[in-house]
Amino acid sequence: MITKKVDSATEALQGIADGMTLMLGGFGLCGIPENSIAELVHKKVKNLTCISNNAGVDDFGLGFLLQNKQIKKMISSYVGENEEFERQMLSGELEVELIPQGTLAERCRAAQAGIPAFYTPAGFGTEVADGKETREFNGKMYVMEKAFKADFAIVKAWKGDTVGNLIFRGTARNFNPCMCGAARITIAEVEELVEPGTLDPNFIHIPGIFVQRIFQGKTYEKRIEQRTVRKKQAV
Repeated sequence: MITKKVDSATEALQGIADGMTLMLGGFGLCGIPENSIAELVHKKVKNLTCISNNAGVDDFGLGFLLQNKQIKKMISSYVGENEEFERQMLSGELEVELIPQGTLAERCRAAQAGIPAFYTPAGFGTEVADGKETREFNGKMYVMEKAFKADFAIVKAWKGDTVGNLIFRGTARNFNPCMCGAARITIAEVEELVEPGTLDPNFIHIPGIFVQRIFQGKTYEKRIEQRTVRKKQAV
C-alpha cells in the first residue's frame, strides 16, 4: 500500500512557489490548517492567490500572510474580521473577488468532481453576474460559474491515516471536505495520524484518493474568533 505520509509541514508544502493559487480550508478560525499557514509564512512565498471562505483575523490564520504582503489576490466570501485586509483592499494593494458563500463552496466541489461549470441563481442581477453568461431555466434566470483551478488545496482534518483517508470533527467539517481533490495536489494536516485499517470506514468523510500528502500537525491553538458566553444567572 502506498503511503502518503510526510514528516512535516515543510516537506508537505514542497513545490509551492510564488504566484501560485492555493485553496485553504476553514470557516472563520475553525478548522484552518494552522501548521501549513505557519510554513507558508516561513517559506516567504509571495504573489499568492488564496481561495478561502475568509481571510482570518489580523494576527491569526491568513492574517499572517496578509501582514507579510504574501497574498496578491483573495477569493473569499466573508472578510469582515480583518482590518489589514480592509486597508490593503481599499488602498488597491490587494485584489479581491467576493463570491456568495454557496457559490464558493460549489465552485470547489465542481473542481473536485471534474465539472467545469454550473448554473446558479445566486448573484443574478448584481455585480456578481457582470461579464458572466446567464441563462433561463424554467422561467428563472441563472448565472454560469466556473469551477476553480488551483495548484494546491491545503486542508485540516481531525484524524487521518497514512493513505489519506480523513475524518473531520464538528464544525471543522466546513470548506475542508469540498476542497479535497479540487486542486492538482491536496495536502492534509491532521491532529492524529494512524495506520490504515484503524479508522472505521463507515465514518470516513473523504477517501484517500483525494489526498496526495498528509502529515500530523505539531500544535494547534484553535483560537475562537468571537467568544459568546451566557451571563451568570443570579442565585
